Amino acid sequence: MITADKPRRARLGMLFWIAVMLLTVAFDQYTKHLARTLLAPVGDVPLWNGVLHLTYVENTGAAFGMLKDHRWVFILLSTVAIIALAVYAVAERRKLGDVGGVSLALIIGGGIGNMIDRLTAGHVTDFVNFKLIGFAVFNYADAAVCVGAGLLIIYVLFFSDRPTRE
Repeated sequence: MITADKPRRARLGMLFWIAVMLLTVAFDQYTKHLARTLLAPVGDVPLWNGVLHLTYVENTGAAFGMLKDHRWVFILLSTVAIIALAVYAVAERRKLGDVGGVSLALIIGGGIGNMIDRLTAGHVTDFVNFKLIGFAVFNYADAAVCVGAGLLIIYVLFFSDRPTRE
């Protein structure tokens, strides 16, 4: 019975990771749609003046505006990374556990969200602007990739060497 539950748990885990990835893409695209339709005409809306603003930016670079105008390089690298992470998640689904799987789902979903923008518009729509620290304007997909990477670091440091639950 234990061996029968392990594949079932792995399948349920995979379905949950796919749901996290799809929800990440959907929420990212929805927030970007709102930014393009509601924020673009006004440019900047302070939520907390001087601290947190919604600022419409069309980013032709990588995450946080780095390496502008290299669209096809980012599309190629993103595609390779997304495929590699997806293949790894499928191949290691029984070992990954919840934290590892969710972290990869967030990274993949965020990567897909930004890739959709690059392919359809030639740029990524960014809109979250922490003016207080002078940080780059970013979007939900960027945040999902960063949170996923942070979770992946936590997973590797604290969970990956533990035996899987029986």
